[in-house]
Amino acid sequence: MSRIRIEGLLAAFPKLIGIGKQHTYVETENVRYVYQPIEALYLLLVTNKQSNILDDLETLRLLSKLVPEYAMSLDEEGICQTAFELIFAFDEVISLGHKENVTVAQVKQYCEMESHEEKLHKLLLQNKIDETKRRMKEEASKIDQMKIEKNRGNKGGFMSSMGSGRIESSFSDMSISSGGGGGFGSGSGFGLTNDIDSFASKSKGRQPSSATAPPKGLGMKLGKNQRANQFLESLKAEGEMIVEDAQPSKLSSHIAAAHQQTDPVTLTAEEKLNVTLKRDGGMSNFDVQGQLSLQILNPEDGLIQVQIEAGGNPGVIFKTHPNMNKELFANENILGLRDPSRPFPTGQTGDAGVGLLKWRMQSADESMVPLTINCWPSVSGNETFVSIEYEASSMFDLRNVAISVPLPALREPPSVRQIDGEWRYDSRNSILEWSILLIDNSNRSGSMEFVVPPADSSSFFPISVRFSATSTYSELKVVNILPLKGGAPPKFSQRTQLITENYQVA
Repeated sequence: MSRIRIEGLLAAFPKLIGIGKQHTYVETENVRYVYQPIEALYLLLVTNKQSNILDDLETLRLLSKLVPEYAMSLDEEGICQTAFELIFAFDEVISLGHKENVTVAQVKQYCEMESHEEKLHKLLLQNKIDETKRRMKEEASKIDQMKIEKNRGNKGGFMSSMGSGRIESSFSDMSISSGGGGGFGSGSGFGLTNDIDSFASKSKGRQPSSATAPPKGLGMKLGKNQRANQFLESLKAEGEMIVEDAQPSKLSSHIAAAHQQTDPVTLTAEEKLNVTLKRDGGMSNFDVQGQLSLQILNPEDGLIQVQIEAGGNPGVIFKTHPNMNKELFANENILGLRDPSRPFPTGQTGDAGVGLLKWRMQSADESMVPLTINCWPSVSGNETFVSIEYEASSMFDLRNVAISVPLPALREPPSVRQIDGEWRYDSRNSILEWSILLIDNSNRSGSMEFVVPPADSSSFFPISVRFSATSTYSELKVVNILPLKGGAPPKFSQRTQLITENYQVA
């Protein structure tokens, strides 16, 4: 069918419509017009007279359902803005003049599928990111190599460029050195490696006045070129998280290790919370899983038993490790190995520790939920107003709260009218993140209101929530450490935290 023929049929349609008629089709000598009013416009289907009128009406009904899904507004301007999206959707319904057996959900799925060009664009973008990071690492490696060669060329080594007096005085202020003659010494108690001991020993006997300052104008500056900076800034503006490569020096790593855990025994009580709330109110899942872990630094402290005190929560069910003495725990709340002569394993501070005790709690009581979320979307004209509020229980003080709300695909960020806290829009994943640093007695409730173009209410679910707390449902406490070989019990510390594993409103 030629373009002139189509334009002629469309030009004749307004003249064929009568005023006040209730029919939804008009027939001429050659074609049949099947139409449906949509506010001030008409949705028109032109067929031949031999087609089945019932099939034509069903096709028209399906097309009328697709128009509000893609059009920003049901007027001429809104239709023109989404003309290509509507053409693609109509093309999935009608193929070669015949109706396809599809639904609205299937049409939306077909239209949202990735194309080959889109995959190629993403691949090129990722290659640019990888190439930029590779260049940054190469430049950093070259600069580090130049620094090493330069330090080797100096007669005084590292100390001649920085000054032994400044190094020793700075570390003495940090209370790392316990000796009075300079350097780190063997009595510092922090277990620093021989590299630092040898480093300090080389500096002994060297006067601060002999330290030479580095020449001006010869310093090296580690950074990115302007082109790489612009590229990374554009990625950050689109919501991409850029992780800067950092390579700390060997000295910094030793100092960081010195500030880590120094208690001989550390016990960690951690609970993971899984909650699913209903969007219309109520709760469909509440599950808490906890574990008590033991970390021992020195092998001589392995022959111990742990005495605990469980809270009065009757819903918590405890289960000991298979190697634990179950009778001893049931009668005296003491965690010890079944073989008293066998010590607990020891490990470094970075290890996860040895699991001693696990517990679980499930409940259908909504009052046990620490944080409830209510979302109220409402469409008004060409905008959707979304009001979200939270209510926190007085059981816990919640830290680093992040409420992630999914949004429909937007051309511009949402307009946040009011918020208690901070917000950030991830344009790539189309997620609005509401952040509250701390929820305590001063802000047990809060709200946020934002505006987006017209959208279905289901587009704003499921809402994901993340937070942490320093207290737990079990209220488990470590009372004492009991040494089995006699003597004073080793020092111990306890860490307690509650974190969310899967917390959402669906």
